[in-house]
Amino acid sequence: MSNNPEVDWNTIPVPQDDGGCEHLTGMSMPSLSLQSTSGQRVNLSGESGLVVIYAYPMTGIPGIAPPDGWDMIPGARGCTPQSCSFRDHAQELAQLGVDKVYGVSSQSNVDQAEAATRLKLPFELLSDEQHELADAMRLPEFTVEGRRLLKRLALVVRGGVVVKVFYPVFPPDRNASMVIEWLREQ
Repeated sequence: MSNNPEVDWNTIPVPQDDGGCEHLTGMSMPSLSLQSTSGQRVNLSGESGLVVIYAYPMTGIPGIAPPDGWDMIPGARGCTPQSCSFRDHAQELAQLGVDKVYGVSSQSNVDQAEAATRLKLPFELLSDEQHELADAMRLPEFTVEGRRLLKRLALVVRGGVVVKVFYPVFPPDRNASMVIEWLREQ
């Protein structure tokens, strides 16, 4: 499918596990609502079944250059390939029992909606622009040009409780495959 840029991951610094997600397994999703690209608000604590939530710093915006040195920040590059991997594996995830997939970043809902449309994502993106989810769950972040951005990770949530954390995620275009491999082992 188009819109899945090829990246030579050997030229990108590999993010290291800084322990930023060690506290998440077994945590209940907080009761708060995030704006969705569907136009609705989504309360992740109210989602039943098996849900995959992947977080990323920010997708590129056509016509706007990324921050200076973006590719050399470990874990920054790869948001579009990560989203495209979940798009391309959405059917397989569903066959393995995943009821919903959500992508989340601190980008605005307008930027999220543009990315969801451009990338033809079959699932919703959620805006954590106010950092409510990041703060409530103490998700790992980094700052670029004064902006707080989520570090790349993925959560598998069953009945509102985190049962598996993927962190750090590298290369980003393999994130959905990592989740699939784990689901098959369950």
